[in-house]
Amino acid sequence: MVISTLPIVRQVSDSADKFGSSDPDTMDQMLDLESGTIHEWNKEAPGMWRFPTNPNLCCIYRVPNSMRQMSPEAYTPQLILIGPLHHSLKSQALKARGNIRRTKFMGYLNMEEHKKIYVEKFSERLEGQKTIEGFRTMIEEDEDLIRASYSESTAWIESQEFVEMILHDSVFILELILRFFGTGAEKIGDHLMDSPCLEKTIKRDLIMLENQLPYFILEKLFDPVVKILNPNKTLRQLVINYVLNMDKTKIGDDTKFRHFTDLVRCVRVESADEETFPDYGHEDFQPMYIMHNAHKLDKGGVKIKALEEEFPVRVKFDRKNGCLEIPPFKADDDVEIIIRNIMALEQCHYPFDAHVCSYIMFLDFLIDTEKDVELLVEKEIITNWLGHHEAVAKMVNKLCLGVPEDGAYYSETAKQVIRHYNGKYNNSRAILKRVYCSDMWSGTATVAATLLLLMTLIQTVTSIIDVWPKK
Repeated sequence: MVISTLPIVRQVSDSADKFGSSDPDTMDQMLDLESGTIHEWNKEAPGMWRFPTNPNLCCIYRVPNSMRQMSPEAYTPQLILIGPLHHSLKSQALKARGNIRRTKFMGYLNMEEHKKIYVEKFSERLEGQKTIEGFRTMIEEDEDLIRASYSESTAWIESQEFVEMILHDSVFILELILRFFGTGAEKIGDHLMDSPCLEKTIKRDLIMLENQLPYFILEKLFDPVVKILNPNKTLRQLVINYVLNMDKTKIGDDTKFRHFTDLVRCVRVESADEETFPDYGHEDFQPMYIMHNAHKLDKGGVKIKALEEEFPVRVKFDRKNGCLEIPPFKADDDVEIIIRNIMALEQCHYPFDAHVCSYIMFLDFLIDTEKDVELLVEKEIITNWLGHHEAVAKMVNKLCLGVPEDGAYYSETAKQVIRHYNGKYNNSRAILKRVYCSDMWSGTATVAATLLLLMTLIQTVTSIIDVWPKK
């Protein structure tokens, strides 16, 4: 088929220049020959990059396509749309209104209505609209800073619409958290609180990288309010408890996070130290070229054990006893979405501090088949909530697809493990242990055979001594 979009042909100008001069308004347009629609290049549209970005402010990104195409659902909100990156989906949802087969779009519309209800209910908590108006004023004051938090241009959203979007999304998030901690086992007539599956879906949506609000605006709006509504908790504590589903974390009071995706990353890298993640120079930061799977390492004399820590990403190898210590990995329905969005954030915002990417890459090397998963489950490194071990192997093997292998923090650790594995003494000892002492029965048989051999040898020597001629 011929190309259907061509530049509009400009008529010859009557100016003194016989060749005419280019009309900027015309040169920035293209004509679609099939539909007759004129497309304007200089018109702002969703998905256009902001250039240049402010590295000190920009922290919310569109997931790179190389990663998205591996699992689009992991980066696309299923129920709730937050912020400007998916704001254009609302117009698509409106066009599909009434089509109950488009369940995702209907979910978006229902949640937009729910946001309005939550704004009203939150206003009732504070007994008046004045506070909502105050929130709106504060958002207007910081509108430029909020827009600068996104890697894409948001100029296509008018100022008033942008402010209302941030207002509704912000209030919705806080009201949701307050209801989550303030609701008991009884139904209250709120779909989100009465349906655990919906609440769980929303929580997954709220940690997706493209579905974020900058945390600073939540902090500015609600820090004073939470102290009034819940004197025993701060906004930070409520957010951490809700997002991470835990009362206590290893995140320090001075740890800063830019949004919810950054928060779930922080809890994993908070335990990082200079020994685990040294400040590599560009030349020293090398990819992991080779690493054997867990089953092969175990057969080759490398001990594998789990680190007794929650949410770490540290991998250690003790060269003295040949022990590889690996953080635990909980394989459940949520982990793929969480890990993928953290990895996308690291690729966009922390490309030279990609701790989680390095850990997942190391885990990917260890797991090739379900045999490797079975071994790591036995070692209590992997907790398998997916059922079959093959499902875990397939999930882990796909996590690093689309992620550039420029370097990994554990490349040196991998070299040490392989060096230990290739050692003749360690390899020979491992073979002897596997053949003769792999379990209690073979070990017992080996000991019995050794004792029998010794007794036979002693008997033989004694017999020779008895018949040996005496002088």
